[in-house]
Amino acid sequence: MFSKTKNIDTAFRQTRSFFIIALGIILVLGAYWSFTCYRIVTKAQSRIYVLANGKALEAYGSERKDNVPVEARDHIRTFHQFFFSLAPDEKAIVSSVTKALYLADESAKKQYDNLKEGNYYSSVISGNVSQSILVDSISVNTDSYPLAFRFYGKQEIIRPSTTTLRSLITEGYLRNVTRSDNNPHGFLIEKWHTLENKDLTTQSR
Repeated sequence: MFSKTKNIDTAFRQTRSFFIIALGIILVLGAYWSFTCYRIVTKAQSRIYVLANGKALEAYGSERKDNVPVEARDHIRTFHQFFFSLAPDEKAIVSSVTKALYLADESAKKQYDNLKEGNYYSSVISGNVSQSILVDSISVNTDSYPLAFRFYGKQEIIRPSTTTLRSLITEGYLRNVTRSDNNPHGFLIEKWHTLENKDLTTQSR
């Protein structure tokens, strides 16, 4: 009788140990598969597909902090191209400068107003002048906020009889704003001013 009871107790303990071990294995496997699925889903969500010329191209998402220097330089480059690339057409000038002013604060608007009041744009139109910007380099200090930057470039001014190359050095700061269609990088140029803008060469055409 006691031997039988002992056997039943031993069997119960073994069964209980088996279920505890099995439960532990199931929990470990469940946690592993949950983590694996999470990694797969996260990796899949970081991929997007862009349709270009009828072909689906895979792209990868990343944190903004990984791309701040690249986005900042492109924002500054885009602003200067819109602000300084001019054609002898009033509508084209207004369109280009308007795009630039979405990327900067009132410091850029003041420079635009000064140029306009000085009849700069009128002379571009009446003189059939074309102006483009050549980017040499852009330095951005990402160690402090707002981000200080300096732009180095050249203006190529094409008149009916001459082509002039002018140096252009500007500086300012970048602060974060909400991204939009008019400001896709989500930066705003502040306290922007020109440090140097002088003739380098002039050639007859």
